[in-house]
Amino acid sequence: MATGVNRKISAASARSHSRRANKSSSFQLPAGILRTTLAVLFIGFLAWAYQAAQPPPPKICGTPDGPPITAPRIKLRDGRHLAYKEHCVPKDEAKYKIIFVHGINSCRHDAVIANTLSPDIVKELGVYIVSFDRPGYGESDPDPNRTSKSIALDIEELADQLGLGSKFYVVGFSMGGQIAWNCLKYIPHRLAGVALLAPVVNYWWLDLPANLTAEVYSQTKLQDQWALRIAHYTPWLTYWWNTQRWFPSCSVPSHSPDNFSKQDRELLSKLLGHKGNYEVSIMLLGEYN
Repeated sequence: MATGVNRKISAASARSHSRRANKSSSFQLPAGILRTTLAVLFIGFLAWAYQAAQPPPPKICGTPDGPPITAPRIKLRDGRHLAYKEHCVPKDEAKYKIIFVHGINSCRHDAVIANTLSPDIVKELGVYIVSFDRPGYGESDPDPNRTSKSIALDIEELADQLGLGSKFYVVGFSMGGQIAWNCLKYIPHRLAGVALLAPVVNYWWLDLPANLTAEVYSQTKLQDQWALRIAHYTPWLTYWWNTQRWFPSCSVPSHSPDNFSKQDRELLSKLLGHKGNYEVSIMLLGEYN
């Protein structure tokens, strides 16, 4: 009987000894090394995220590694250049002097009203139109400090250097409509009139009815809703969002036909049919400027 008890005690002692041995032999990373490793990984992630959010450096027209200058340009107050193209009657003979602002993936050649107006009407009314490459498009230098006000001041300076007088008209097409709106806000004293053609809406404009903008916003594609949120709330992530492959990005740059009605598609085929002649020049300076 005593022998049996001794055996039980010995077995229990053996199990206890085995647990202590396993516990003492398990590997534990020192807390200091663990914190350092996590800090290094976090810093590495931040470095990757910063690099992924930065667009590549743009090319500059007229520089050794940049495209040649083929368009007339003005030099702006900060040293940048703005390329432009004049249409219709000479400005010295014009009764109406119009600055046309193009939309996304376009350039100075996409002056829709100049390309579609009847020559007889242009001559009868005395219409002069000047279109320009928005900063970063075509042969206009990028503006790394671009704001809603700076582009309006660019337009004012373009008008002054071309001698359009104290007042002129502005027409904004598609995304150019927002720039025309900026002109109303920042240089209203220089405007004889403003027109927005098929403008893209800024859903955060305070002067628009909130219920209406919310309704229209909800009807856009989910991927475009996210693209708009990124651009509005975290604009520094816009480049990353447009180039990442994890989620669908904005459908507008790809000219998705789903964004247009049947009538729109018929009109676009006529308006953009000639674009193949100069499409390569739109992104001369890079795709994300």
